[in-house]
Amino acid sequence: MRKINSELLTKNILENTKHDFENNKVFGSCYAVAQGDETIYKEYFGYTSVNAKTPVNSKTIFRLASMTKPITTVATLILVERGLLCLEDEISKYIPDFKDIHVTEVIDDKLVDLGIAKNQPTIFNILSHSAGIGSNSDKNKFLTSSDKENSKTLSDFYVKIGLDYEPGTSQYYSGTGSFAVLGNIIEKITGKSLQEFYSEEIFKPLKMNDTTFIPTEEQWTRVIDMHGRVDGKNVVVAMNKNCGFVDYPCSHCVAGAGLFSTLEDYLKFARMLLNKGNFEDKTIVSETLINMMSSPQVEIESTTYWGLGVRVIRDGHPYLPKGSFGWSGAYGSHFWVNPLDNTVAVFMKNSTVDGGAGNESSRYFECAVKNSYINE
Repeated sequence: MRKINSELLTKNILENTKHDFENNKVFGSCYAVAQGDETIYKEYFGYTSVNAKTPVNSKTIFRLASMTKPITTVATLILVERGLLCLEDEISKYIPDFKDIHVTEVIDDKLVDLGIAKNQPTIFNILSHSAGIGSNSDKNKFLTSSDKENSKTLSDFYVKIGLDYEPGTSQYYSGTGSFAVLGNIIEKITGKSLQEFYSEEIFKPLKMNDTTFIPTEEQWTRVIDMHGRVDGKNVVVAMNKNCGFVDYPCSHCVAGAGLFSTLEDYLKFARMLLNKGNFEDKTIVSETLINMMSSPQVEIESTTYWGLGVRVIRDGHPYLPKGSFGWSGAYGSHFWVNPLDNTVAVFMKNSTVDGGAGNESSRYFECAVKNSYINE
């Protein structure tokens, strides 16, 4: 196992932040790197808004966007472990309307029916982005505000709009659609909202006190403003009131993108993954299922695969060693777990500039950590 040189890591990350601030890519961000039980680096930069006097700190709350997906994956695996769900289960077992669902495509702004799907989408297909649900952005034009009201209404929309391709025959990323269906299934099985179930099974055991779909009034005062850039200058991007992601209401509990969290909280979640489902004296989910989650399942490109709800690194990645896994958010947040070097890393920002998987800030962070390892 390689060790991290903390002085070198500090130098590398400071270079990253200097670049981001000089290029007006953020007005506030934060980083954490831990190796084993030791937090090697944790630092906060900038402010919570363009002209704010409040510095980013351990209590600053960020919109996670798609970094919600790994948490939903763990919630799903908890149900698998309890025998309430199987990864091979067809979605129609829980949502009968998915039976005999059709494949469709958009041609000249019209929805064209290609016939009943030959394959039924499964829970595994959802977690590996191979279900054909919500991958075609052309279909978003048919979404209405009433469809976004909750996980059932959004799930009903995807039944009506049809699949984008034959399940299991390909993979295309689904931003909200497929995980909304999964959220509906979790709520059906547990009889609880996602907020209730995640709080009981994940957030409270991990002491993730500021991770939530529905911030309290006090927590809202600590949510960082959304950064944007106009004519090269930092601006605040107005967000929809009481929405965690785009215009989806917080009460929806969007399973693929709706959570809020802090750097401190998400570091605990990442450490639980590194420790194979364990945190302090608690077991959240079994080592066997964490190993499945973090194993290559469906190829994305030559160096990366989907595991279950996370990207998994194979040979040849420029910055991360084989076996590393994690994911990013549309607003720029990023994390990974590196079992080979017993390391986790978490980066938080909220910006409409340079977000999503593979964003520049995240790549620079990966590079900074890589270049801080020393061989002993």
